[in-house]
Amino acid sequence: MIEPVAFGFNAQTAVNNYFQQKMAVSESVIQEQAVVEFNAMVKQLRTNELDVLVVKDTIEPHTPDSIFPNNWVSFHEDGRVVLYPMFAENRRNERRDTVLRVIENKKHPITDVIDYSPFELQQLFLEGTGSLILDRVNKIAYAALSERTDKSLFLQFCHDFGYSAIHFTANQSVGGSRLPIYHTNVMMCVADQYAVICLDSIDRDEDRSAVVDSLRKTGKEIIGISEIQMHNFAGNMLQVENSVGKQFLVMSQTAFKSLNQEQIDRLSAYNDFIVVAIPTIERVGGGSARCMMAEVF
Repeated sequence: MIEPVAFGFNAQTAVNNYFQQKMAVSESVIQEQAVVEFNAMVKQLRTNELDVLVVKDTIEPHTPDSIFPNNWVSFHEDGRVVLYPMFAENRRNERRDTVLRVIENKKHPITDVIDYSPFELQQLFLEGTGSLILDRVNKIAYAALSERTDKSLFLQFCHDFGYSAIHFTANQSVGGSRLPIYHTNVMMCVADQYAVICLDSIDRDEDRSAVVDSLRKTGKEIIGISEIQMHNFAGNMLQVENSVGKQFLVMSQTAFKSLNQEQIDRLSAYNDFIVVAIPTIERVGGGSARCMMAEVF
């Protein structure tokens, strides 16, 4: 997790992230609130015996979205690390070798670095586990194609890492129009035995059927959420396991409050919840709890 030092509204990402909102307060107040929310989340995770490695961001270069590291890097069981091409120019500076060195120093060996970032020169983007929902056990990758999730790069990742590819288009209603959702991980979360997904966002019947069939074939219980719940970040969750093998579903307070009792009961049958209050981060950054965690395997 990356501790922010200059978190704020990013106009470069707001062009296609319709979850972002401006706040009528100063940048310094937004940063102060974000740090409080960030530190409280880290404390909650550690209280539940989860191993959290925090790296503090730097003032220069200015990276207002650095709190969402899962978009520029992913870590894999064989020690490979992937660096990703980012849509917003000011997010590209988030890729820092120093972060990888800190992780290596914590006894997480890196065997190879796969760098897709040069594809930025061709205006092709794939934003980590924002774009990619990885079923690591069954080696299936799901992706909602958008300006930030290029089909050719998605298929290259799947080839390079031996994943089967399921791609589709997911939309949200914005000003009376159906527009692509910027990241797959705001509408879909795949856990070990279930999947939380906004099927209403997948407008094409054939796309929806392909996703549902794949999830069912891998034994996942499908727990559907509405588009309103998705806008409250109910799709932006991550299942984690602590040092003693206990599993949790991490989500924001906004997401939890949007769930109905049936959904809560179905999810709690599989794992406990860690519910974090991150309203400033969600509103200004347009991302939630899952985006703040880059899993290290």
